[in-house]
Amino acid sequence: MAKECFTVHDKVFSTRPIITASKILGYDFAMFGFAPYGPYWREIRKITTIELLSNHRIDMLKHIRVSEVKSAIRELYKSWLSKGNGGSGVSVDMKQWFGDLTHNIALRMVGGKRYFGPNADCEEAEARRCDKVMRDFILLFGVFVLSDAIPFLRWLDFLGYEKAMKRTAKELDSIVGGWLEEHKQKRLMCGGVIKEQDFMDVMLNILEDANITGYDADTINKATCLNLVLAGSDTTMVTLTWALSLLLNNPHVLKSAQDELDMHVGKH
Repeated sequence: MAKECFTVHDKVFSTRPIITASKILGYDFAMFGFAPYGPYWREIRKITTIELLSNHRIDMLKHIRVSEVKSAIRELYKSWLSKGNGGSGVSVDMKQWFGDLTHNIALRMVGGKRYFGPNADCEEAEARRCDKVMRDFILLFGVFVLSDAIPFLRWLDFLGYEKAMKRTAKELDSIVGGWLEEHKQKRLMCGGVIKEQDFMDVMLNILEDANITGYDADTINKATCLNLVLAGSDTTMVTLTWALSLLLNNPHVLKSAQDELDMHVGKH
């Protein structure tokens, strides 16, 4: 059975189902994370693996991860000083804190944007709108759409999921499209020479000479960058939140972690 699945019929099992969410939210299957197996998926996967997620590229952007963690810890400390008066504890929504941290890291590495905390590139309301749209994206990908099981009932749009998907896709495209236009303008102003390049800059360089059939360069860029932001932020936030909850539910492990921090970082 294993040989049949992974050797003889491996291409059948390696593809993805064609569902409504992938078509509407995934730029008509341009997001490689939801694209069916084929030439397009192989090409984008190769570009992502070699050009965007290589060890060299990740090391080049290490300063972003370091600076965001330092900034988040600094703001947490300031919150403790101001609200806890330096002498007592203060309540912190760690899920929100982890979410802001991981979103800032992913957004800066991919699009060069910082949405949360001090020195953000936008107003708080705009940042929360972006956060809500991304969460809606993940939520809508998990719902059951009746037309995926019974295609001839697509006109019915039971529970209004398709309408919600189209609205979310339009909002996300507006946000990511804005990033892309900013990058293009920056390249024009700098004469095409940019010292510090995020993932969107790299994709612009690659797609200038690439010949990828099926989609235009802007759609591929937006779909790939959005895919990386969504995959790199929410999953990390959930993992960190669960790790913290497990530590709190296992005091002996929490004590070991605190002792290790005291040893390597210090108590003050």
